[in-house]
Amino acid sequence: MSHYFTTDKSLEHGYQNVKLELRGVRLILTTDRGVFSRNYIDFGTRVLLDYIDLDNVKKALDLGCGYGPIGLFIASYNENVDVTLVDVNERAIALVDMNIKNNKISNAKTAISDVFDSITETFDLIVTNPPIRAGKDTVFKIYEESYNHLGDGGSLYVVIQKKQGAPSSVAKLEEIFGNCEIVTKTKGYWVLLAKK
Repeated sequence: MSHYFTTDKSLEHGYQNVKLELRGVRLILTTDRGVFSRNYIDFGTRVLLDYIDLDNVKKALDLGCGYGPIGLFIASYNENVDVTLVDVNERAIALVDMNIKNNKISNAKTAISDVFDSITETFDLIVTNPPIRAGKDTVFKIYEESYNHLGDGGSLYVVIQKKQGAPSSVAKLEEIFGNCEIVTKTKGYWVLLAKK
């Protein structure tokens, strides 16, 4: 079985469209087999996008972007933000490129990257709905490396289910950043904010 955090070139395509309508943004996003939550925008992503603060953000990173709902929402919500969307899954990045074009978004770019392997820049904002099934080591690596890729005052937003490790994520973020705010708890999903 293939996972959404890998690239499976043998997987047949099954394109479909999903709608994202939130906070005045309307996007039609193409999804495919082999990417996370291909049939709908997952609830955790929706909760995250409801609560994320995009004021004073100039450069944002959507880490583990899948087909792009988080990063493309940010780019559409505030056209003054330069958004980079990265994923290790080549199929996901191909979908984001398609979705950038189809939604006529001019302030977003993509890169294939295993966590931060291909990323040299720093950002004001890093957002992730982390790949829980990749394991705690990978998730914690995302938190650790996010700290190094944020400018002073930069923010990391994470959405994670309580049953999938939200309390241990809070502890890890407090260890790395020295702070972690639980922005909301909604139906088992926690939105976490750590500031550098």
